[in-house]
Amino acid sequence: MTCSQLPYRQQNCSFDSHGQHGSGSYGGHRKTMTEHLLKILIVGDGNVGKSSFVHRYVSGQFNKTYKMTVGVDFSVKLLHWSETEKVRLQLWDIAGQERFISMNRIYYKGAVGCVVMFDVTNSSSFLSCRHWKQDLDNKAMLPSGDSIPCILLANKCDLAQRVVSADSIKEFSKANGFKTWMETSVKENKNIGEAMRRLVQEILSVKSRMDPLQPDHENRTSTELDPEFNSSPGPSCC
Repeated sequence: MTCSQLPYRQQNCSFDSHGQHGSGSYGGHRKTMTEHLLKILIVGDGNVGKSSFVHRYVSGQFNKTYKMTVGVDFSVKLLHWSETEKVRLQLWDIAGQERFISMNRIYYKGAVGCVVMFDVTNSSSFLSCRHWKQDLDNKAMLPSGDSIPCILLANKCDLAQRVVSADSIKEFSKANGFKTWMETSVKENKNIGEAMRRLVQEILSVKSRMDPLQPDHENRTSTELDPEFNSSPGPSCC
């Protein structure tokens, strides 16, 4: 079984006092560092902005050219979550075209969180979110049997020709079990980082409740860090 198939996999990451990779300890003056490996799905109808969202989040750039995802695209982002935690995100951008949906069960395996996205100028893409959420609930479950944490993103909120109201989205999000919803604009870089930060918080909250039920040797590995190794306060990314 690969790392991508193991929910909440944690890995060793060792640094010396200068931030370089190393091993060993120095008289007990080192901190414990944990790295979480989280597989997150990005789903929704075609042309709602999923690939642009991932590209903006990972690289900080906006790609104006539309390129249809065939099957799945894969990206990685490392977050310096705190002085003692790093989070490595595996972002699986799933194709929204109907002919690829039969493969979703394979792509969903091992996922611990999900972004469901629609286009606020396209009512059909909004209505499809119910199908996407139901599909996720049926195919992507945590070891406990619960649904994986999902957030709903209303993308392209910078466009004037909006057809889906905020009230409708709020009601829909609550009725369908989303943890939260946000309006996003990949073009304007609105709520991109905040949306992912909220989802990771939800995932880690679930993880902390699950950890006591799982064997330490399968779920927790750590290393020690010198206290001089500086991490930015609060979640940040690189």
